[in-house]
Amino acid sequence: MKLIVGLGNPGKPYDRTRHNIGFEVIDAISQKWGISLNQSKFKGIYGVGHIQGEKVFLLKPLTYMNLSGESIRPLMDYYDIDIEDLVVIYDDLDLPVGRIRLRQKGSAGGHNGIKSTIAHIGTPEFNRIRVGIDRPPSGMKVPDYVLGKFSAEEQEEMKEMIKKCTEACEDWLEKPFLQVMNVYNQ
Repeated sequence: MKLIVGLGNPGKPYDRTRHNIGFEVIDAISQKWGISLNQSKFKGIYGVGHIQGEKVFLLKPLTYMNLSGESIRPLMDYYDIDIEDLVVIYDDLDLPVGRIRLRQKGSAGGHNGIKSTIAHIGTPEFNRIRVGIDRPPSGMKVPDYVLGKFSAEEQEEMKEMIKKCTEACEDWLEKPFLQVMNVYNQ
């Protein structure tokens, strides 16, 4: 079994914001793989399907970003999903728009959704896909920036990045995460 989690905030005001790129990747995977996000439990919305012979869960925590772990941990416990079978997709200020970075472990790097995930699953050693949203322009506060929308130019780059994230997740169903990292971190 594999669990793919996209971090974001629920509700219309947060739709298509930089901070919700994890949700957008889950929506793209859901559509491509035909996995309906039709179950509401574990403080989130999720769907289950079979891809390439592998049972796959897609999860969008509805706890708001800062409490994401409150959704992830109960689903993992209920379905007995191992840490190595988890990947979390989220926005990253330290990467430029259009870049993704796969990691198997690391600190939260100031990301509250990852802080919550680490606190609830009990380890910083889990697979993750960081999606670049770049730093805010000078003088703009980080919360205002991450809750803002992408420019028209950035939206084109994001479509390509979402496609890359989807492909990385597909590859992970067949190959070790380290091997997938080596392909997508170039």
